[in-house]
Amino acid sequence: MNRHAADRVYRLRWATLGVLCLSLLLIGLDTTVLNVALPTLARELSADSGELQWTVDAYTLVFAGLLLTAGSLGDRFGRKRALAIGLVIFAGASTAGAFVGTPDALIAARAVQGVGGALIMPSTLSILTNTFLDPRERARAIGIWAGVSSMGVAFGPALGGWLLEHFWWGSVLLINTPIAVVALVLGFFLVHESRDADRPRQDPVGAGLSIAGLVALVWGIIEAPGRGWTDGRVLGAFAAGVVLLAVFVVWELRVATPMLDLRFFRNPRFSAAASCVTLVFFGLFGSLFFLAMYLQGVLGYDPLETGVRLIPMAIGLGAGAPIATWLSARTGEKIPAALGLFILAGGFAILATTDVDSGYGPLLAVLILAGLGMTMAIVPTTEAVMGALPRAKAGVGSAVNDTTRQVGGALGVAVLGSVLHSLYSGRMAGHVAGLPARAADAVKDNIVGATEIAGRLGPRAGDLVGHAQDAFVHAMDVTLLVATATAVLGALVVLIWLPHRGVEMDAVPEGEVRDRAGARE
Repeated sequence: MNRHAADRVYRLRWATLGVLCLSLLLIGLDTTVLNVALPTLARELSADSGELQWTVDAYTLVFAGLLLTAGSLGDRFGRKRALAIGLVIFAGASTAGAFVGTPDALIAARAVQGVGGALIMPSTLSILTNTFLDPRERARAIGIWAGVSSMGVAFGPALGGWLLEHFWWGSVLLINTPIAVVALVLGFFLVHESRDADRPRQDPVGAGLSIAGLVALVWGIIEAPGRGWTDGRVLGAFAAGVVLLAVFVVWELRVATPMLDLRFFRNPRFSAAASCVTLVFFGLFGSLFFLAMYLQGVLGYDPLETGVRLIPMAIGLGAGAPIATWLSARTGEKIPAALGLFILAGGFAILATTDVDSGYGPLLAVLILAGLGMTMAIVPTTEAVMGALPRAKAGVGSAVNDTTRQVGGALGVAVLGSVLHSLYSGRMAGHVAGLPARAADAVKDNIVGATEIAGRLGPRAGDLVGHAQDAFVHAMDVTLLVATATAVLGALVVLIWLPHRGVEMDAVPEGEVRDRAGARE
């Protein structure tokens, strides 16, 4: 990069961050905005439960499977280019999906959205890393990046509920298109292109192995709760995923120009931070999965009211990022990351004392604590992951960070969802005597099914809803203890292995930073 280009990148760095955050907002919103529309999709498209599940999971599966390859392609061919292509694909798939008439067509559109998402998310973080060269400024920028990503998740349910109340179901997808177009136009003028100057040869074998291995692993995680963890196809998927990823490791260690240099994992700053991100999203996404059911099935809110009551998490998210950045600058990355995980664990532990009559008050406090703890953990660990890598490899490094998020979140939904379902179903088994087989299965499947069956039965249902609420809250409390233990485990990983301050792989000479500051003035 010549001096003139470097000065321009420096002057526009905060505007560039705005474009990156706008692009990232798409990913955060799309993670949750569709969830509240699932009952509507069941009615409008005559989608069964399996089709509804794959409407959500097709996106996750493709997204997670392509992240490493997409990050590597961005490093080689240009991160700005990868971001622009991702935005075009995401906008096109969102627009097409909003007007489909069958569940299969919607699932296909969601899968294509996953391709766009896999190009967008690692590009945003890798561009950020190559725009903010001063480690202190980069830490602030990552704090904002992480906060925007998390706020998209927090506001998604409320936005989805509002759109469904005022428009048709396709609006929850079509809302992505104007955001993507604005980000695309602004990015053309404000984002500088960057790539790996060495332009290493492509690693198609490594790319193929990573895609196949991650897809098999994530498919197994997604299908395990419904099919059972001992189902032959689930076990086969896990086995295939493990074998393929093991072959990927062997291949990457031997090939001259690996897609992912596995020597990065020898650095505890990188590996401990990546492990922490996995455990944070395991607990967070797993708990959000059943908190929406708690708000609707036990507290009786509709989808819009449910979404609005999840918004307070954004208060914690907004407060956590600057606190984490401030602490990291003074104490290093270990203290705020561990503190954030202990706060997250404390929030889960408090909510584990919930009973049927607790109401919304305790959940309100826990949502704020969870948001605070999440960003306090994510900001320093993301900074640790990116700071441990050379800037030339920022794309694949960002992809590793994003893959840990996706796999951790999918695992959290699968494992915590399975624990919740097993406990709830077992507790309700004694309350379905005399019901037809299909009705009994619906009652034991989830609390929403129990409420619907009770409404059909009328007075004959007795206190079926009361039993279902008791069973659900008991199952939720036990499941939250598992989430608490996971967050504590993450804190221990941080305290034992994450250094207070890591060595920057690409330290920018102070003179260069001063020169750019002088040019700006």
